[in-house]
This record gives sequence, structure tokens and C-alpha cells, in this order.
Amino acid sequence: MEQPHTLRSLFDDAKREKTALESRPDSNTDAYRSDVNATIAKLGECQRLVGALSMFSSNELLEDISTNDLPYLTVEYHIAELLQRSYSPDREATLQRALKQNEKYLARLEDYRFLNDKDRKLYERYVANPTSFSLTATNDAATRRDVKITRFREAKELKQRLEYLSESRQQLQSDEDDVRQLYMAEIKLYSHQAFQSLDLLAQELSMLSMIRNMPPKPEDSQGDDARGRNRGNAENYSERLDPPLAQLLRGGKLGPILSKAGKPMQPFTLLDRRTQLQNGVFRSGHNLPTMTIDEYLEEEHKRGGVVKGGEESGRQPEVDEDDLDKADEETLKARAWDEYKEANPRGSGNTLNRG
Repeated sequence: MEQPHTLRSLFDDAKREKTALESRPDSNTDAYRSDVNATIAKLGECQRLVGALSMFSSNELLEDISTNDLPYLTVEYHIAELLQRSYSPDREATLQRALKQNEKYLARLEDYRFLNDKDRKLYERYVANPTSFSLTATNDAATRRDVKITRFREAKELKQRLEYLSESRQQLQSDEDDVRQLYMAEIKLYSHQAFQSLDLLAQELSMLSMIRNMPPKPEDSQGDDARGRNRGNAENYSERLDPPLAQLLRGGKLGPILSKAGKPMQPFTLLDRRTQLQNGVFRSGHNLPTMTIDEYLEEEHKRGGVVKGGEESGRQPEVDEDDLDKADEETLKARAWDEYKEANPRGSGNTLNRG
């Protein structure tokens, strides 16, 4: 079937705009979001025209689809990818819409028996439980890491093949079989990435669901503020930020501890907290020393942490003249030193540099 010129040009323009959006740095601006929505609208019109022309049917085989019609199999994938980048107040509804578009894309590929055995098993697992779909059937960290590495390598190989075929596209125009291989490689890469998107979408939707089901927060912080609660009561209202000392001693609880009859109105513990608080108020703002300098030096002397020096370090101890043994020892030591100097005159050992 010959494609209308409007569909072909509209789809080509939408793909060019989508490629330009992927490299734009202003993804947080209103202009970027407006362009994303405009591109989604163009792809939505392409999807409407494809349905009106009845290009695809579950009763056909992949070989029955003409080469020129193959690119339109990816319309739902492009819509889903742009929806994940779009912004709307209801993020959960947007993600659900992206989930449905990916599901339509993979369902059509399954109808045409395009998915391989590995992807077919992933699709069956998704259909069985879409809300908790994951690329791995287990939560084991090592298994998830291995699956992620394997799929990264597969995606890299598919991208390299697609880039190679895209670079040769000008020469491939005359050969329909080569052009068909280019489109098939593109569809295979998109199906691989669609399962990755389903995994991420399921995780984000699960987190949004948990946030939605969380218990509501307190109405206002003023309700927990003693000053705010007493603002209507002129007698009890105060601009003080710190609570009274009596409240601190009771662990932040308000109200009297005992009734007029002497009956406890709230649990309490008898502690000498008032004296502790008073001592803490009038103490120094820094850590005070625990010993004097002399005491510190004495401790260092005891553990050998002080090195003695100066004149005392080079002074020889005086020999007691009445100690004959010590005198004989010093005499023998001096005599041995003299004999050594006579046997080894100065410079006798340095013979390497002599002429």
C-alpha cells in the first residue's frame, strides 16, 4: 500500500525533532516541555493515521509487511520514550500512559513473531504481572548486576550494527533487502530498550504508589507549637522560643504533674535535673585543663617522653677517686684505645683513592 505523503513527512519530522530533543541541555525549561508535547502530538497523529490505514494486522506475518511500512511499527515506542521525558502535574498518569504505549509496541511485535526466545519470556512475565515486572526474576544483587551487564553489551552491539547500516543508508536505497535489514535492526534495538523502560516504569510507579498511600502529615506545624496553640489565649501566649525550665524538667510535657489532691496526672521520674541544668548554664564555654604543666611534665618524665639535652648531655660523669676498681677499668680502657690508634694510624684504611 502506498503511504500518504502526510504520514511519511509527519513521521520523519517527529523523529528529527525527537533526536534534537535528546541533545538539548534545557530539559528543565518550559520551552523544552512545550516542544516535547508538540512532538508527542505529531506522533499521536501518526498513530491515528496508521490505524486509519489498517497497515498492520494480527493475521499477517512479518514478511507480509512492506519495507516502507516497517518504520511505523515503532510509533508507540517513540511516544512512550517522549512521555517519560514530559512533565505534567499527574506524573503517575503520564507513566501509566507510557507503560501502555510500550505494551502496545511489544504486543504488536509478538503478534508478528518478531521477538526472540529471550524477549518472548520477558514479555510473558510482564503480561503475567505488569505492576511488579523486573528484568530479573530474583532480587539477588549479583544476579541483577549480571543481567544489567549482559543487556548493556547486547544494546551496545545492536547500536553498533544500526550505526553501521545507517552510515551506508545512501548506498542501500537501491537494495530493498539491505534497507529492510536496517529497519529490522532499528526495531530490534527499540524492543530491547522497551523492556528496560518497562522495568524502570514499574519501579517508579511502585514508589509513587507508596507515596500516595503514606499516612497524611500533620495539618500545620503551628499545631505542635505551644506558642501557636496559646495564641488565642492572651494569658498563656508568649513570644519565647525556648520552653520554660519546668517543661524541660518534665521532658517537654505540658501541664501539671500532680492534681490539687496530690494525685499524679502524668508519669514522671524524680531526678536532680534542676541542679544539673544550673551547673551546665554557668560552666565555661571550653574544655578546662585537668592537670598543671608541672604535673604534665612529671608524667612525661615517668613514661620517658622527655629527651634531655643541652650542657648536661655532653658532660662526662666524675670518677670517684676512692673507687679503685672503677679507676683500673678506666685505665685499661684508655690504654686499649692508645694501642688501637698506634696500630691504625689516621687514613690507613682509605686506600682506594691513592695514586
